[in-house]
Amino acid sequence: MRNTAVPIVRSLRSRRAWFVRRLVLSVLFLVVVAVPLFPELFGLDELTPFTQVAAFRPQALVVVLVLALVMLVRRGWRIASALIGVLALIGAALSAPRQFSSARPAPAGARVLTIMVANVFGGGARVADVAQLIRDRKPDLVSLPEAQADVRERIRALLPDQQYKGYTDQTSSAAPSATSVLVSPALGDVTFASETGTTFGNIVVTGGNLGDIRLIAYHGYPPLPDAVATWAHDLLKVREWCSQDPPTVIAGDYNATVDHADFRAALGGYCRSVGPSVGGGLQGTWPADQPAVLRTQIDHVVVTRQFEPGDFATYPIRGTDHRAVVATVTLRP
Repeated sequence: MRNTAVPIVRSLRSRRAWFVRRLVLSVLFLVVVAVPLFPELFGLDELTPFTQVAAFRPQALVVVLVLALVMLVRRGWRIASALIGVLALIGAALSAPRQFSSARPAPAGARVLTIMVANVFGGGARVADVAQLIRDRKPDLVSLPEAQADVRERIRALLPDQQYKGYTDQTSSAAPSATSVLVSPALGDVTFASETGTTFGNIVVTGGNLGDIRLIAYHGYPPLPDAVATWAHDLLKVREWCSQDPPTVIAGDYNATVDHADFRAALGGYCRSVGPSVGGGLQGTWPADQPAVLRTQIDHVVVTRQFEPGDFATYPIRGTDHRAVVATVTLRP
């Protein structure tokens, strides 16, 4: 009688070996996908191109999830499909609070501040658009990254009845190094001070009717492929401000998103960005000339724990690659 046990055993061994190979390859594929999605888990978050790719993590999660669904068609790819699908779903769950959080109503009698950020692209932005948004929203503070003194004054000239006070800090002759600020007369006789320790100009506004409150106009260096260290160094200044005692609002172009580990470390347990805290975390502000789904949020209004985040919205400004941001924050009693 012919012995059929040997072919069966060989078939089982072959299937087991093929399963092990598929499992190993699937895990390797998972790692390949996870590295650009979550480079901080591998210590690569300050290495190009992972720093730049991390800025678009929500979009990348959608791509990975679609890829996982497509891979289900092939039986041999289903283990890898399941692994990266779970990875994408975990990432989506971590990102969901940015979209589904909501602001709490300001208590009666609480002090509410309206803060605006508009990167004017080295003066390329249409100042009439900036002035109109100021007229419409009446912000207490306007942070103007890349605005030299002449740009600031052109905006003020379009608001003769508003009586905003202005100040500019510029660290070099390059227009992007300039940061300007406009302050509402409602804040009284405030004091302006240039802040050192970062690459671009930053301005601290205190005094007047602010009491203990400190308002800061900030512009962080972009994470260019050859300048990630400079970008990370500038964020250390944000960490310093956040860890100090005064109630503080830091508004500007951070060139960083909440998906950057360095930005989250800068906020620590002391600060939070208004947009992601009130369901506006997926409203991209850059690049403004791209469809909304391709933008990421690098312009933030950041507040210390003494403030409660309020409304958050972005607005188009012609001539600049950033959308303007307007947020309200409430000082807790």
